[in-house]
Amino acid sequence: MEEGFDSSIVYTKDVTEFVTVAAEYCKFVENTYRFSKRDFLNKAHKILPLLYLKASLLPKFQSVFDDDNEKFVSEEEWDFIHDSIKNKLGYHDEYREVFDPLTHEQVEQSSASIADNLADIYQDIKNFISLYHVGSEEIMNDALWECQVNFEEFWGQKLVNALKAIHTVFYSGDSLDDVDTPEENKNPDDINTDDWIISKRQKDYNNED
Repeated sequence: MEEGFDSSIVYTKDVTEFVTVAAEYCKFVENTYRFSKRDFLNKAHKILPLLYLKASLLPKFQSVFDDDNEKFVSEEEWDFIHDSIKNKLGYHDEYREVFDPLTHEQVEQSSASIADNLADIYQDIKNFISLYHVGSEEIMNDALWECQVNFEEFWGQKLVNALKAIHTVFYSGDSLDDVDTPEENKNPDDINTDDWIISKRQKDYNNED
């Protein structure tokens, strides 16, 4: 454990604003079914740049504990978010990716998915938010540290890729008024989430209050 930890860093303005936008992003994708395709894309192409900006403005964090942070998002939850977005976007979900950010070289075209990217971003952000809201100040710090590392190495690039694809679709002139089928527009209230780790931890947290 690192000595001389300054707990005030987890309450700074830049942190508070990032936490607010991160929570709004999670709420947004969790409620994908409530949006039309056009409204979903409109919201996405506004909140993604804001999330990127707020993450980039975070102060630099160092971990306090040696142990790995607890994870909350299950495979079932990731699948639910992914499938909700994929069904909402339909054929607009897939796009062509031709740039390899690791080698900075042009590569053969490959298929990529907006839903994949947004669900991956959700997984990191939701893990962070869940830990930040139920932990001590030291745990809050380590949640921010891990989220920052993942932003720099993983989900920041995912966000940029998704935003580029969403921009192309939103301004393409294509019809965005597709009507979802009942299965595609499934209300998450119909899904039993009692066994999800996030649901359990949030209930425990509320009971403690």
